[in-house]
Amino acid sequence: MKSILLSVISFLLVMNVCGKNDVDMRTYLKKVLSNLDKVESASYHEQSQSWQPGDTTAITNSFRFIKEYTNPSDSTIGASYVALNAKDTTRFEFGYDGKVKMISFHEHKGIMIDDFTTRKLPFRLVGPPFFCYSRNIIGYALSTGDSITTEWKDLGEAYYFKLVIHEDRQVEFFGKAYYIPKPPFDLGDPTSIYELWINKSDDLPYKVRREMSHQISANICSDVVLNQLSMADFNLYDYLPQDYEIRKYGEKGKTTQLSARELIGKKAPDWMLKDMYENPVSLSNLKSKVLLVNLTGIGCGACHASIPFLNGLKEKFNADEFEVVSIETWGRKPHSLRTYADKNQINYRFLCGDEGIVKSYRTYGAAPFFFILDQDRVVRKVIQGYGMEKTDKEITDAIKALL
Repeated sequence: MKSILLSVISFLLVMNVCGKNDVDMRTYLKKVLSNLDKVESASYHEQSQSWQPGDTTAITNSFRFIKEYTNPSDSTIGASYVALNAKDTTRFEFGYDGKVKMISFHEHKGIMIDDFTTRKLPFRLVGPPFFCYSRNIIGYALSTGDSITTEWKDLGEAYYFKLVIHEDRQVEFFGKAYYIPKPPFDLGDPTSIYELWINKSDDLPYKVRREMSHQISANICSDVVLNQLSMADFNLYDYLPQDYEIRKYGEKGKTTQLSARELIGKKAPDWMLKDMYENPVSLSNLKSKVLLVNLTGIGCGACHASIPFLNGLKEKFNADEFEVVSIETWGRKPHSLRTYADKNQINYRFLCGDEGIVKSYRTYGAAPFFFILDQDRVVRKVIQGYGMEKTDKEITDAIKALL
């Protein structure tokens, strides 16, 4: 009886400690949220990084200078901002003013404007700026009825807050929380994880990390100056270079891009690339009767969905007759290719692409593309995108027709 009583007392003490920590966390987060609500403008340097799950080294690492404004007239994210080059703050990279978003393409001296009328989506594809993003995440954590768990740590000069969302769909923050529709292909575990690091000196976040089954990203801001900018003075068009071509998303520019399908019937452009172990491989090295060249991108959902089918082709055809080579065209490093190949058990050649192959095969960074080459390395078929069984049959039939 005494041991049972002691167990009950111990349980109640643990429950009391857990309850106190939870109240402290929520009380503090409310204070942080109140501080974020007072941020009417901010300028800061931001480091943005991204990883593939399993990677220990970032695959992208960029630095920008941000001017962020609270914009009550914008019902989407409630903010506007401009992103400039961190070393040259006159160089425009990206911006959103509540009506349109603009993206620069310096290599083409062009600006793309998206007014969100071309693609019919339930949300605007605009990543909120840092303080707006932090406010959305904390506001959700304090008010949601979703299935979540939280973690709270005192790191000395900062607090660490972790939010894990256990829903059957991934939750992204484009302004408010959006439950992303499930794609026709599997992206893995839908659990969404958000982590914030909060300075004790000003009770404001300085780092946000987001983790999904298909990608991890983190943003760190520094050199922050608050409430010194005025939304009344903000005009996104003031940042655009005078000599750049400006066009709307979906419209063709002055220079008509050549289509990848125009390569059909022509000799495939030659290349010399390195595989994921940094060994050189050229198109002329590949001697199979039929060759499938897949231009892909790590982080592309449709590309990822095609891997089981491409793996299975090795079982359907012998090596003398047919071979697959996949070329990563989104600028990932060899270590990322190795991690990705190991995780997905890729059994075909996987190469690091470059700007040259994107240009010569006319994919313009889009993925996936499938080029089917005959024995003379003439392009016989080009397929863009991946539609599961439909694309599987189309590729398989084209291979059989050439054997």
